[in-house]
Amino acid sequence: MKKFFSVTKRFIQETDKPLLFLIIATSVFGILMVYTATRFRLEDGVVIQRDAVVMIIAAALGILVTLGISAIDYEFIMKLWPFIGVFCIILMIITLIFGAAPPARPDSKCWLVIGDFYFQSSELVKIGFLITFSMHLELLRDKINRFSSVILLGIHAMIPVGLVVLTGDMGSALVFIIMTIGMLFFAGLHWGYFACGGLLVLAASPLIWMFVFSEYQKNRFLALLKPELFPDESYQQLIGLNALGSGGFWGKGFTKGVYTQGGFVPEQENDMIFTAIGEETGFFGCIIALGLLFLIVYNLIKIGKNTRDFSTQIFCYGIATMISAQVLINIGMCFMILPVIGITLPFFSAGGSSTLCLYIGIGLAFSIYRFNRSREAINFRLSRISTPFSEF
Repeated sequence: MKKFFSVTKRFIQETDKPLLFLIIATSVFGILMVYTATRFRLEDGVVIQRDAVVMIIAAALGILVTLGISAIDYEFIMKLWPFIGVFCIILMIITLIFGAAPPARPDSKCWLVIGDFYFQSSELVKIGFLITFSMHLELLRDKINRFSSVILLGIHAMIPVGLVVLTGDMGSALVFIIMTIGMLFFAGLHWGYFACGGLLVLAASPLIWMFVFSEYQKNRFLALLKPELFPDESYQQLIGLNALGSGGFWGKGFTKGVYTQGGFVPEQENDMIFTAIGEETGFFGCIIALGLLFLIVYNLIKIGKNTRDFSTQIFCYGIATMISAQVLINIGMCFMILPVIGITLPFFSAGGSSTLCLYIGIGLAFSIYRFNRSREAINFRLSRISTPFSEF
């Protein structure tokens, strides 16, 4: 029993408690907002809607998974990167064959139906990609700026991007691209490659517009410029802006928002959850939400900065880039700066698979923190040792 308490005490001491507090606080905030955003759908006698229940289960299970992964030496996990890469490819191929599109996203067959739940494969593949690409960057660390190395890294990145695009999930594909750019930047890739890549994308943009984007996706972009010409595509963002603006500084109050409780904003518990935050908690609540997300990103970068391994440093910077990208894109959608492309707000938007997979990535960051801590030397004494020189 004494040994158990000693191990538990040490486990708690070596856990990144500020980051643990931040993810719990953010998840609780997110659960409350999903609850209020889905409250209008409650049937008689039902206390809490299904999306909120899924969020509670995913957050509770996610925290346990995070702590469990944190107890495993990250070096063991990182060494499994070839198997993780193969698993991710197989998972995406299975999704391509058997994937389903929920009613809210008929254009995207990027979910696997498991019983009554939808599992978004790309969310788990994001974490797998962070691991495999980090290890790939470490293998090429001393020759990263060779053209052959850049080609290999580009092929590595384009495999998940291509598979995700084939499922119709353009939003996740964009996040993969941003993650790749961020990790290459932190790994020290010469700026000239970024400039050449930008010019290539600019040159290819007409072809992407004509042959990659569907008519519906094109209209989403055009609706930003002329919303009156595309009423169907612009409605979600326009009504969301009204909800955001109506909250003022302090908000209408929890479960008191007219737009939120009336169910006027489509998919408010998912892509547009920030509009519920703005209406019911106001500008003050929005700042708190963004502040929590900023502090999570800051702590992940801090863990990466203090790690002794290049691959794990890049991993931490990569997951920080992933969260930052999703936050910026989601906020841009809610403020009608960017088109709606199906990017959730981390820890806030409804979705069990996205929340749970995010916690898996955070768990690896916890492991990196734990096993990079300076441990105190253990005092011990050896007695009754017999050697050939004992007679002397």
